[in-house]
This record gives sequence, structure tokens and C-alpha cells, in this order.
Amino acid sequence: MILYPAIDLKDGACVRLLRGDMASATVFGTDPAARAATFAAAGCRWLHLVDLDGAFAGRPANRAAVEAILKAVAIPCQLGGGIRDMATLEGWLAAGVARVILGTAAVEDPALVRAAAGAFPGRVAVGIDARAGRVATRGWAEATAVTATDLARRFEDAGVAAIVYTDIDRDGAMAGPNVAATAALARSVAVPVIASGGVASLADLLALRDSGVIAGAISGRALYEGALDLAEALAALGG
Repeated sequence: MILYPAIDLKDGACVRLLRGDMASATVFGTDPAARAATFAAAGCRWLHLVDLDGAFAGRPANRAAVEAILKAVAIPCQLGGGIRDMATLEGWLAAGVARVILGTAAVEDPALVRAAAGAFPGRVAVGIDARAGRVATRGWAEATAVTATDLARRFEDAGVAAIVYTDIDRDGAMAGPNVAATAALARSVAVPVIASGGVASLADLLALRDSGVIAGAISGRALYEGALDLAEALAALGG
């Protein structure tokens, strides 16, 4: 299972939110590129980047910070937030992003997901963010009636590289991931599933790994606050 350290960007800074609330942002540094370089030097194989302002605005809003990160590291980065048309998607891939994550677009413009996955094999993921199993869009601000499982199954034959599943109520709360729901989703589709939200300890990561079906895990606040030791986590997971 791959560990993806998270770098969430707001106003150019590295922050973490509590359950997706922009008003609850905690700043963990004003140099995201330096943070990324630290993760890469520690041996991380991937980074998970989120343009939080972009997720709400519907267009990229932290381009300079993302580009600085891409220049600072050689490891692949996946990016979500505000990517809702082919031009934006192509622009990020051309800039050096290894994989883009389409969340709101997966609900509102599924044809875009299919077209992008076909045009860029292995470089498009679907982001599924859910509260109580129901998908939320537009920076988690809008609830839908679509279930996470139903949305995942819509793209099972589209050629997407992965599904990034976030339990919003767990995100940033340091209360542990929703292992059962994430594993159930992973068992329902053939697409690799990456868990996001709630990882607070090495035990949490091992629980996700030991499910036997989860391909990766994203961690942010636990790494920044020291609750999760990065070197120990990488050693336990093999990356």
C-alpha cells in the first residue's frame, strides 16, 4: 500500500481543514515546495496535492504553489481541486502533474472523465468525497443523492487509474479512517482505491493495509502534528 502525504493549498500556504470547513483551516507552513521536498527526501513515492481554493472557485487558484512543488521534487504528484474541463486538465498534465483527480466533474460531467481517461491512460483518477455514503461536490459544499459506490461503478469501464475516496466526516478529525466503508468500496469495483480522511496513527495505516483491498492511503494532519512518524510509516508499508 502506498502512502500519499497530503499538501492542501489555501492562499498559497500548506493547510489542513477540519471536515472540509474552509473557516477551520490550520496553517502548517507557507512554503509548500519545501514541505514537498522534505517528503520526497524521506523516501515517499507519491504526493497528494489539493488546490482547496480551486475546488470552491471551479478553476485553478494555487498554480504558483503547485508549480513550485513540481519543480522541487522528482517524485510523481497527483492533484485535485478545480479541474473541470479538458483544457485545465491538459494544462496540469503538461506542467508535470502525474495524475489529475476529477471530483465534481465526475458527477456533473461524466463525459469529461471518460474522454480524459481515454486520452491520458493512467493519468486520470476519480475523486469521491462522501458524507454518510452520499457524494458531495464543489469543495464538499454541495450534497448529492448519489452514493459513493454507484459513482465508482459508473467509471469502472472508463479506464481511470484510481479512485480517491474521502470520508468527509473523518477528514482532518484525527479520529481514524472509515476502514469498513473504504474496503467495501474497494471490493465493489476493480479500480484501485486510495483511502483519505482520518488517518491518525500507524495503526490506522496498518488497518487500511490489512484490509487487503486498499491500494493507498493519504495522510496530512497526522504527519504535520507528529502523530504519525513518516519514516516508521514508510518502513511498515514499504513506501
